[in-house]
Amino acid sequence: MTRHRALTYIHIAAVLFGLTGVFGELIQASAAVITLGRAIFAVLALGLFARMRRKPLLGALTPAQLFVLVVSGALLAGHWVTFFIAVKVGGIAIATLGFASFPAFITLFEGLLFRERIRATEWLLLGLVTAGLVLVTPAFNLADQGTIGLAWGLLSGLSFALLALSNRRSASGMDPMQVACWQNLVVALVMLPFAVSQLPVLPALDWFWLALLGIFCTGLSHYLFVSSLTRLNARSAGLVIALEPVYAIAFAWILFSQQPTPRMMAGAALIVAAIVWSGLRKQTPNAAAPEVPAKIQP
Repeated sequence: MTRHRALTYIHIAAVLFGLTGVFGELIQASAAVITLGRAIFAVLALGLFARMRRKPLLGALTPAQLFVLVVSGALLAGHWVTFFIAVKVGGIAIATLGFASFPAFITLFEGLLFRERIRATEWLLLGLVTAGLVLVTPAFNLADQGTIGLAWGLLSGLSFALLALSNRRSASGMDPMQVACWQNLVVALVMLPFAVSQLPVLPALDWFWLALLGIFCTGLSHYLFVSSLTRLNARSAGLVIALEPVYAIAFAWILFSQQPTPRMMAGAALIVAAIVWSGLRKQTPNAAAPEVPAKIQP
């Protein structure tokens, strides 16, 4: 693995992450069905990639680790369901930008739950994200579909922040590929009661899109991300992944004519700038390493 190949891998992963909303738009099924199908195909893909890398996914886990994986898997299920609802209601760009607020939620939770002091630069980061979300909001009216979609996107970002903190605090020392596989397995089990009745009537085309979503936007993107980290540090990789909203907006514009307004573009610029700045902030090696599993489930 050369640095050039690692950079290529991480950029491909960012593009695949950006395509997630596209598949959410293409698949006509409910958010619950999309989440279930994505998880099933992701488990199959991750199993294949782990076999290619000769990494055991079913290694011995302690009861405490299993508990963490169950909780984080449930949070991942909530994150995906709310994200796909946001896509259905508000569109790809709004859903992705709502989700992109998660660094602000992480900063707030670290201060409130873990008593970590929030520095002035972090308050400024929160201000940038808030200003960006204000600009992205189509109308301050809960009857507006775009506003409702943004609210679901924010809920998606909130659940992802909780997932990130869960992984950071409890899943350190576990192999990221193993974490992702178990989390996706939990997602499938959690969503099965809510979506299994809809699977027999799912059109063949939706099955095709679900397979692409699970294999490429989840399994392959995860594999590329983890592989790139053999030559890139987590901060460098995170800066590239920060381009996900840009790719998502571009795909929505090109494929579905969901043209962003100048106001939305300005808001997106502020949010992406906040994400990049968050990644550029100085981190200690001990703080950066455990974040890897949390950064690979958009």
